[in-house]
Amino acid sequence: MAEKIRMGMIGGGKNAFIGAVHRIAANIDGQIELCCGALSSDPETAKESGKTLFLPDNRNYGSYQEMIEQESLLPAEVKMHFVSIVTPNFAHFAPAMLALDHGFHVVIDKPIALTLEEAKKLEEKVKETGLTLCLTYTYSGYPMVKQARHMVAEGAFGKIRKVLVEYPQGWLSLPSEREGNKQSSWRTDPSKSGISGCMGDIGTHAAQLAEYISGLEIKKICADLNIMVDGRALDDDGNVLLKFDNGANGVLVASQIAAGEENALKIKVYGEKGSLEWHQMEPNTLTVKWLDAPSQIYRTGNGYLSAAAQHNSRTPSGHPEGYLEAFANIYRNFALTIQSKLAGLTPTAEMLDFPSVEEGVRGMAFIENVVASGQSDQKWFDFKI
Repeated sequence: MAEKIRMGMIGGGKNAFIGAVHRIAANIDGQIELCCGALSSDPETAKESGKTLFLPDNRNYGSYQEMIEQESLLPAEVKMHFVSIVTPNFAHFAPAMLALDHGFHVVIDKPIALTLEEAKKLEEKVKETGLTLCLTYTYSGYPMVKQARHMVAEGAFGKIRKVLVEYPQGWLSLPSEREGNKQSSWRTDPSKSGISGCMGDIGTHAAQLAEYISGLEIKKICADLNIMVDGRALDDDGNVLLKFDNGANGVLVASQIAAGEENALKIKVYGEKGSLEWHQMEPNTLTVKWLDAPSQIYRTGNGYLSAAAQHNSRTPSGHPEGYLEAFANIYRNFALTIQSKLAGLTPTAEMLDFPSVEEGVRGMAFIENVVASGQSDQKWFDFKI
């Protein structure tokens, strides 16, 4: 008999941004319940945050170490099944490794770790334990992204020739990290964010989306990274030329100093016979253009969509599904995978359709290769993992 999947959360307490998004997403489909937490690196804040979410006192922990160790001692029918790690980048690796070592599955907010070396160690640990690690590259959860991926995989557009992906934001146009903005403070701090700012934060989303929809892998890059706000230590803007494993080329643009932009992620994929276009801020629409026929508009919730798109839709056509639902698709598919494993069954392809540790390694490789390319006068860099 299937059971509800129990989640413990690390980070995401008072004054945090993404923790609440994770909790909403995990709760939407009724497959997951929050049973325990260590919601801050500060024990007092952690306990206060847990009380606001009505966690029982004996499962409202002051540290992630205490939570993982204590939960591992509980009976199987009570203890958590997985941890959701919603901390800044520098605090991903240690709790993930500890959780895997104690037999717990893991969800991590992207990027997977602080370095490629850490990401590879997590990949090795996942293979060693047979546990499941999910990475929240949110945008791959949208129904129309699933539809786009399906149409490319089915060969609707012929051989893919070009991919254009851009992610402009404007929220770091001013030095808000010097004015007490918590979100910008850690993202612009190399000790917390890693070796890249903009490319690590949103460039990785763009790269993952390009590979996910196209079904291709990036093999070469030529990067130009920029620091546009004086005194900032990490890139806040960048442009990357791409070459894919089938010979296609592409352009990736990511910027957090594009004044006036919100979260304007968009992608265009061009094949021999046609192309597709998808915009994150208008996510329920997929535009398809043909070489020798009129353009088409595909919309979420309709019966003509692929099985993957329909599996990841919840409402009838004309009822918008957005960011929270896309996030929830990742959590639901992860939860269904865990339920199948608990029942001794093999998860279906639809269940396994969420970003895994392999995509986490590729994301960290993207960051390190882009930074190396941006610091060099060499035109093309091989994409090394």
